[in-house]
Amino acid sequence: TIASASLTGLPNNHRDFDLPIDRVLHTDCPEFYRYGRPDETEEEFATRCADSLEQMILAEGPETIGAFFAEPLMASGGCIVPPPTYYEKIQAILKKYDVLLIADEVICGFGRLGTMFGSESFGLQPDMIVMAKQLSAAYQPISALMINERVHSAVVAESEKIGTFGHGFTYSGHPVATAVALETLKIYEERDIVGHVRDVAPVFQRRLKELGDHPLVGNARGRGLIGTLELVRNKETKEPFKPTDGIAIHAGKQAQVHGVITRALGDNYSLCPPLIITEAQINELFDRSARALDDTYTWARATGLY
Repeated sequence: TIASASLTGLPNNHRDFDLPIDRVLHTDCPEFYRYGRPDETEEEFATRCADSLEQMILAEGPETIGAFFAEPLMASGGCIVPPPTYYEKIQAILKKYDVLLIADEVICGFGRLGTMFGSESFGLQPDMIVMAKQLSAAYQPISALMINERVHSAVVAESEKIGTFGHGFTYSGHPVATAVALETLKIYEERDIVGHVRDVAPVFQRRLKELGDHPLVGNARGRGLIGTLELVRNKETKEPFKPTDGIAIHAGKQAQVHGVITRALGDNYSLCPPLIITEAQINELFDRSARALDDTYTWARATGLY
């Protein structure tokens, strides 16, 4: 837990816990809307991010960098979709300095982005893949780690050297959880869940982008069946609300009034529906979300926040 919390870039997972631990470094966040410069394109921003990573590796010493952790699409970070060429350039840097790539597929894996793994959606070729929730559709607690041959060979060699594979947890390989996971994977294939997501995702993304015109929304972004609406005080300047304003929390409460469950991530109104959602349900989801945003806008103006 300490290592995982250190790897994330979410400040609330670090605050008051003396985290991140030593030897965990964080590079630039690839969110063009917030961190891109007015005079640069998305691809130029991607180049700047890659250059920054390379400078960090060189400053630390390439031989001291074990791996680069990345979530194909940063879900809990606010549904951050990396700009075009970002991963292409990042992977070139990693290959140049022989740094492993580990993909966090806990949310993006098993269909969320319209591919079996989110890595496929972005052209990633990870050395290791971490997976969890959607391995069992969240009906049983289970997680897994996939490794490529290069990593496997190293594990075997070191295990032979010390005489054992010194790794394991009390509940590893639990028969009930693994049985549920196997049945879940079977259902994914039988019902072509990934294909269904590819079919309905364009409707989801279109309706998401349409809400980008709402006066409260500064940026609408997403991919597949996940997306967020970043709420701002000023659309032109991108001025955010103060954390104490609780704009996304209020929007979430209004969403519940209209029958929608969402999650407040900073100032983001985020949506991550079940993979079996239909086009009709997607339209209803966004119709209700639009009403929730209208109510939030009325409240923000009445309280002087907007």
